[in-house]
Amino acid sequence: MAIMAKKFQAAKTAAIEDAKKVLSSYSNFIFIDYRGLSVEQITKLRHSLREKNAQLKVIKNTFARVAFDEMKNDAVAEYLSGPTAIAMVGEEANEAAKVMFDFTKEAPTLVVKGAWVENELYDAAKIEAFSKLPGKKQLIAMIMSAINGPARKLAGTLQAYVEKKQNEGDSAPAAEAAPASEPAAEAPAAEAAPAPAAE
Repeated sequence: MAIMAKKFQAAKTAAIEDAKKVLSSYSNFIFIDYRGLSVEQITKLRHSLREKNAQLKVIKNTFARVAFDEMKNDAVAEYLSGPTAIAMVGEEANEAAKVMFDFTKEAPTLVVKGAWVENELYDAAKIEAFSKLPGKKQLIAMIMSAINGPARKLAGTLQAYVEKKQNEGDSAPAAEAAPASEPAAEAPAAEAAPAPAAE
């Protein structure tokens, strides 16, 4: 009996270590209740999450609680009850959350319980609102577009101005050479007045 208990304890310890190893590779977690989902639906959801660099994993709640506790995170314990799957996300947690909420349209039984994002606990309402925000990559693209837009417009305006001036220069008639001005005729010398007669 003692040998069986020891083996069970060793297996439990190994399972917790495995869970901690997997979970510690990620910084963001989304917790869902997957009751009612078929194997096919879970497979499809996993595939959609992988496209967002996220992984969906089912870890026994007791093991997950201990693993999170050893990772100095006991705040998520409230989400580790009942049938729970954890979406583990490195970055762009909002995009992974969007996949989850979009998937509820196809599988209404899926319930997003909450999340742990950037060292903060999110309830279901907050993670849903977060899922509607643009991701980092999308924000960067928007910022770059905003920066480059005026620059492109200015460059286009300058180019149009240069081309206009070039066209005007090509179509202007060659200026005729102005005739050299002739020097003004010298005024005739004034006649000398006669000297007065001597008395």
